[in-house]
This record gives sequence, structure tokens and C-alpha cells, in this order.
Amino acid sequence: MNGISRRDVIAGAAAGGAALLGAGPAQASEALSTLAARAGLLFGGAIDNVARLDPGMTRLFAQQAGILVTENALKFDYLRPDAERFEFGGADAIAAFAKANGQQLRGHTLIWNDNAPDWLKRRPGREVERIFDAHIDRVVERYAGRLHSWDVVNEPFWPMHGKPGGYRDGPWLSAMGPSYIARAFRRVAAIDKTARLTLNEAFCETNHEWGQGIRPRLRDLVAKLQDDGAPLHAVGFQAHLLPHWPYDDSAFAAYAESFAARGLDIYITELDVNDEAYPANVAERDRRVAKRYGDFLRAVLAIAAVRIVMTWQLSDRASWLRDIYRRAGKPAEKLPRPLPFDDALKPKAAVEAIAAAFAARRVTP
Repeated sequence: MNGISRRDVIAGAAAGGAALLGAGPAQASEALSTLAARAGLLFGGAIDNVARLDPGMTRLFAQQAGILVTENALKFDYLRPDAERFEFGGADAIAAFAKANGQQLRGHTLIWNDNAPDWLKRRPGREVERIFDAHIDRVVERYAGRLHSWDVVNEPFWPMHGKPGGYRDGPWLSAMGPSYIARAFRRVAAIDKTARLTLNEAFCETNHEWGQGIRPRLRDLVAKLQDDGAPLHAVGFQAHLLPHWPYDDSAFAAYAESFAARGLDIYITELDVNDEAYPANVAERDRRVAKRYGDFLRAVLAIAAVRIVMTWQLSDRASWLRDIYRRAGKPAEKLPRPLPFDDALKPKAAVEAIAAAFAARRVTP
């Protein structure tokens, strides 16, 4: 998930519209994870320790998710409040929760140039390199053999930073240049022989200029990594959908399938629908959110290499968009409703749309 830049996107959302979904009440007779499994998919959501300590939320995750991903607990700034400490408690608790519920777990994220702590930014380049290697070694060794997959590098591109190649600026890029990406993949693979190693990126699902700028750069990076023999197993597309931006789901699906042609799996890693541009009426808003889920998933699930669909949390009340909205001082009566389940943990129209997309899948994964 993009921290600063994505907050800017939300704050600047423009009004927009979409056709209504003529769907009835959501049906939740079967878990989304069960329906996904029939379609050859893993379904799940991001979880943090606030959700893990909420009995209702834990029941929802236990019932609906076949795979979890750490929302924040494995990010560098959460793990490393200072140079001397690793705070593994939150990630360990989520790993234990997943194991107790028979769920798989994704690690998000080892290396990301955003949200670096101040203490890291003050270190000279050679010291940053040492910290990079030591951090990967310690974290991956702790969870080796326990994770389905790692987001080894998150959001390598952000052309708006003006760096050569469109790379996202930050301490890792400053110290090592783009070589930090292959270095991370090789180092993880040397330690963890079972996790699927993933390159995770944002905005590619949109036809906005940001998506158009990132798509060719990501394509070329993946080709270079593979040509150089770096151990890469999957490409993750975040899919924080922004309906007020231009979309062409079929064009995105064709782009995503180009990675499948290179032998890579495709993961939809952080799916939600920003509904800020939709009308205030809750029922209408929920219908439009559901339609956006359905349209997007029907397009991408036609790709046999799509193995995972994950929403960024499961319930509206835990959405990261709520935090951004409140900090911006926006009206309480239009809190974001971007996820499949509402504040009371009840299924919304989005559940029916997601379930229908799973049921309609006709590929043989």
C-alpha cells in the first residue's frame, strides 16, 4: 500500500459515476474462501493486530479467509522503531492466529522505499547496505518455511519522484540504485526455499497517467530480473480501485497476462474500492462498489495464472481509507465503505459480486 502518495490520491478524489448494479441482498451462505477454492483461488484479506484482538473480526477472518497478509506488522518501520530493536510481537501473533485457523500467510513487505524511519534516513550509504542485508537475513530466517509468499519488494516505481528510470526514491535506492531489487530477491531465496517471492506494485490496474507510466517500467524490470536469473515467482497488483479515474479492465487483464506468459503467477494483493466519488446514499453506494468489484474480477479472473485474490482488510470498519478520511476532517455521514463486509461485519452487495465472479471463472488454473 502506498503511504504518502496514495493519501494524496484519496484527498484529491474527484466526483464520478458508474452504472448501478442490479443486485439483491448479498448472500453469505458459503465462505468466500470456499467459493474461491472451487475456482482454483486463494481468497483472504489483510489483518492487523487491532482486528486480531477484536472477537467479531477474528471470527470473520476465520470464517471467510483462506489466506491472510500482514497489513503493517512486517513493514520495516513497524519492526524497527530504532536501529537496535526488532519488534516481532505483532507479526508473531498474526502468524500464530493463521496457523491456529489453518490459514496460509503472506508477508508484506520486506523492502519498501516509502515510510522509512528517520534513523535509517540518517545513515550513510554503506551502513544502509549493511542494514538492508542484516534486516532481510533476520526477518526471513525467523519466518522461513511458514509463509505462503513474501512481498519481497513493494512499489519499486513512483515516476513523480523524478528519479532515473521512474524508481521510487528512498534509502534503499539512494544507497544501492535499482540493484537493491535483485539483491533482495536473491537474499530471500538463499534463506527461504518455500515462499513464493513476489514483486508488488500499485496503480497498474488504472488507465490514469500514473498507471500508464508504471506499467512499461514494471514490465521491463520483470524482464530484466528474469533475464538476470533473479528468483521471482509472482507479480502482485494491489488494485486499490479508484472509480473516478479512467479504467479499461480488459486492457489491464491483457497487461497482467503478459506476466503469465513469462511463467509468473499473478496475485491481486490489496483489493478494495474507493467509494468517495459515489453518492452519499448507502444502498446506492454499495451497489456501485459491488459493480466495480464484479467488473474488475470478471476481467482478471479470466487469466489462468491468477492464484490469489485478497482484499485490504475484510470489514469497512478496519479500512485504511477510514483513517485517511477522518484525518482529512471529512463528514462522518459519508465514511468510506470500500470492503465486502460492513461495520457490523455483515455481508454487503460486494460479497455477492465477488462470489459471482468466482463462480463464473471458467479457466483451469
